[in-house]
Amino acid sequence: MTDLTDVFWRAHEGLPREAPGSEATTRLLLRLAGDLPDDPRVLDVGCGTGPASILLAQLTGGHVTAVDLHEPFLAVLRERARAAGVADRVETVAASMDDLTVADGSVDLLWAEGSAYIIGFDKALETWRPLLSPRGVVVLTEAEWLTPDPAAGARAFWDPGYPAMRTTAGNVAAVQQAGWNVLATYVLPDSDWDAYYEPLARRIEQLRGEGVPEDLLAQVGSEIAVRAAHGGDYSYTAYVLKPRIH
Repeated sequence: MTDLTDVFWRAHEGLPREAPGSEATTRLLLRLAGDLPDDPRVLDVGCGTGPASILLAQLTGGHVTAVDLHEPFLAVLRERARAAGVADRVETVAASMDDLTVADGSVDLLWAEGSAYIIGFDKALETWRPLLSPRGVVVLTEAEWLTPDPAAGARAFWDPGYPAMRTTAGNVAAVQQAGWNVLATYVLPDSDWDAYYEPLARRIEQLRGEGVPEDLLAQVGSEIAVRAAHGGDYSYTAYVLKPRIH
């Protein structure tokens, strides 16, 4: 029997990425992160199929540990790393982002695209901070309200799954209060959303042609419809952060 979980994974299997983003944005954020050590140790948390993991290995020349709970995503990542010629510098780990078996002080660059919300923005930073080396930096993207008064349709989508979602001003205040320096923020452009949603929409259309029930496809694609209707009310914002040294 086909259920929503089955349709969700069928819709997402083999997509180029599992969150808004792009190669251009990854390159920009890496520049904003500043100088890294030679052969940096990179941790990509919630890596999905690895679009950032592979590019970070190529751009930094370092070793990337790519972490995700969904083993099929990691299998795709390993194959893509082999094809890109960086398999020797990309290691995959199936683990939860709030229970990482990574030594404290060992991470020069912690990267998390579209994943921190799973445990919450504040908890993610609290959990990951001890992992950073003395020069370590965090780059993450976080779902945020772009207005203090978002439309009811946008709230109806986001509030049940992420009631703690804030504005950029709210998150900047929270990270500063928690002892972080904000090196940069960057609101992802619409093209970064297209890079995620357009392949997903094509896959949903393919599944529709295969006779997958329409009600299930509508649920899987609901985020695309909400974005089309209310995209001006929210986005992902990238943060480049370093712990404040007292």
